[in-house]
Amino acid sequence: MDKIEHIGIAVRSLKEAGSLYETLLGCKSYKTEEVASEHVITEFFKVGENKIELLEASSADSAIAGFIEKRGEGIHHIAFAVENIVEEMARLKAEGFKLLNEVPKKGADNKLVCFIHPKSAQGVLIELCQEI
Repeated sequence: MDKIEHIGIAVRSLKEAGSLYETLLGCKSYKTEEVASEHVITEFFKVGENKIELLEASSADSAIAGFIEKRGEGIHHIAFAVENIVEEMARLKAEGFKLLNEVPKKGADNKLVCFIHPKSAQGVLIELCQEI
């Protein structure tokens, strides 16, 4: 794994959270994007090399809506950048990690992604990201 790619934060409202993070970070978001397959709208902020992804559910049956219902707003996942997502998935699977995806899928911010189940990562949802 090369670096932390971003930290994902589940929010009820991108409008409210986006405004808060603009003030907190002292910058505007650089991208808002819908990921229809995940029923989520994302907004990205970048400060130096660090990125924050805000995630708002676009439907009541999305994973983000379920997360907020169960746990409230807050940190949803930590994403790591990888050079070769397929090789990294195979390595982690061989090490006993439970992958939530059998093959990488298209994610936000021009990335291929795969998630590692929190039960195999000390309760933390981990996302692997490879630049497309």
